[in-house]
Amino acid sequence: MTKETVDKVVIFFAGDSGDGIQLTGSQFTNTTALYGNDLSTFPDFPAEIRAPQGTLAGVSGFQISFGSSEIFTPGDECDVLVVMNVAALKANLKRLKKQGTIILNLDGFDKRNLRLAGVEEDQNPLTDNSLADYRVIDMNVTKQTRECLSEISIGIKEKDRCKNMFVLGFIYWMYNRSLEHTISFLNEKFGNKIDILESNIKVLKAGYNFANTCEISSSRFEVKPAKMKPGVYRNIMGNQATAIGLIAASQQSGLDLFYGSYPITPASDILHELSKHKNFGVKSFQAEDEIAAVSASIGAAFGGALGVTATSGPGVALKGEAIGLAFMLELPLVIINVQRGGPSTGLPTKTEQADLLQAMYGRNGEAPIPIIAPRTPSDCFETIVEACRIAVEHMTPVFYLSDGYIANGAEPWMFPNVKDLAKINVPNKDLGGEYFPYKRDEKLVREWVTPGTKGKEHRIGGLEKEELTGNVSYDSDNHEKMIKTRENKVNLIAKSIPLQELDSGKEKAKLLVLGWGSTYGAIKTAMKDVLIQGYSVSHAHIKYIHPFPTNLGEVIANFDKVLVPEINNGQLVKILKDKYAVDAIPFNKIKGIPFESREIKNRIIQVLDGE
Repeated sequence: MTKETVDKVVIFFAGDSGDGIQLTGSQFTNTTALYGNDLSTFPDFPAEIRAPQGTLAGVSGFQISFGSSEIFTPGDECDVLVVMNVAALKANLKRLKKQGTIILNLDGFDKRNLRLAGVEEDQNPLTDNSLADYRVIDMNVTKQTRECLSEISIGIKEKDRCKNMFVLGFIYWMYNRSLEHTISFLNEKFGNKIDILESNIKVLKAGYNFANTCEISSSRFEVKPAKMKPGVYRNIMGNQATAIGLIAASQQSGLDLFYGSYPITPASDILHELSKHKNFGVKSFQAEDEIAAVSASIGAAFGGALGVTATSGPGVALKGEAIGLAFMLELPLVIINVQRGGPSTGLPTKTEQADLLQAMYGRNGEAPIPIIAPRTPSDCFETIVEACRIAVEHMTPVFYLSDGYIANGAEPWMFPNVKDLAKINVPNKDLGGEYFPYKRDEKLVREWVTPGTKGKEHRIGGLEKEELTGNVSYDSDNHEKMIKTRENKVNLIAKSIPLQELDSGKEKAKLLVLGWGSTYGAIKTAMKDVLIQGYSVSHAHIKYIHPFPTNLGEVIANFDKVLVPEINNGQLVKILKDKYAVDAIPFNKIKGIPFESREIKNRIIQVLDGE
């Protein structure tokens, strides 16, 4: 046996959606995080809930990049591809680098699985020499799992569900990982199902011991812990960070949190997480539809709570009229859009950034709404807190644009100290003089008065309001004035947000790579390479999309060219051209998957070399 120390490893797990691939990936991720490696993950779910077993449509994947240095993406190519059947190999072999390792389940390459994957018997990859460029480790995972559990009285289907534990044990040995975290997880999950618990632990240990004793796994690898800023860390997914951030915003504002939502991929996990935290006064409401969800959240805001609603693009379309109502009422409301592939039902489990224009313009009338976007899973915490601050302190709905890649991805997150979290100031101060519901302060923000406050009775509604009194008004001059006032209130938010900074590179250069949202990791990784090669390029990442930071135009003006990578068909580019008349170069990808860093690196070089 040889033991090799490596700086970084990328593993891709793939199999049927019923093979426990996501559980395998998440358990390896959590164990790796506890070991002290930096990491980034990319779960890749099938769109079909119950796709036929063995087919390409049913393949589920999970990619993790982990290392002893900083990790910003799940990786471009994988070093190790773990596949449970023919379909998983066929769908994902392109991800594996040449001379990479394939770990495969021989039992998933029989005649039936070949047929289901659309592969002829004479094209069996195990016999047609198509895997000659790779190191192949094959083992009868299904058979060995059944043999391991021959004395346990559970059905064949239940035994086969344990085979992912065999693979996980094998990988744990291969990368010198402890089984203890997963055993603790299994005890917690199956503590009242003794046969299932015993079976999973037994198979996990069998996979580990098989790797330790068989000749085919002659190499073992050590990936040392990363040197990270001192602090207490946990592994966190984007949706989890969003949920925890909402609780933090509730605490920092002193407001009860009301979360109205209708289940939709990939936003549902926020509801699942928040429902666990009623001890913080969280009220989670699963409505009968999207309109009921947002309307309930607006009602909660009227009653003095921090109103939040979440969905994905199709749900935002249904919420559109109510969002316009919240804007007209000038009540705080946070709208979370975890973007996915569209339009319509589109690609429910795939990622996209294609709802930016919807957030910017997707309402009737003149209703500009602030937009803010996180860039990584851990950044979701800080960004959602900021979205809540803007909504409350400026009495306006706010769009929070996450996406499926960020929502389901994971990375280490250092716990913030409560003392370091800024307070959120609720605008309920008395503005003096006679009370008027639409009397404004210097930021054009009106007082937030809850129903029943003595001497401050008032009414609100969707009809145009008379200045100050809030009474219904059809006066044309008043309408124009109120339109301009609400717009100016949103524009003034720019004074309360940070100036735009460069993430890397010099203040002046030939090219600025300007990104937003989940493109951050791929751009960051690409930038490290091109700067080392001496290219004149810088990177800025926009968190505040509407309004933009006040100095963004000045930042852009320092560069000869601007390149904008987006997982859409060029939406931020349109907004930049409208705002700054900059001839930005779009670089678009609309395949339901995030950018690879090499794609951005190659495009940067092409632009600078004039190709």
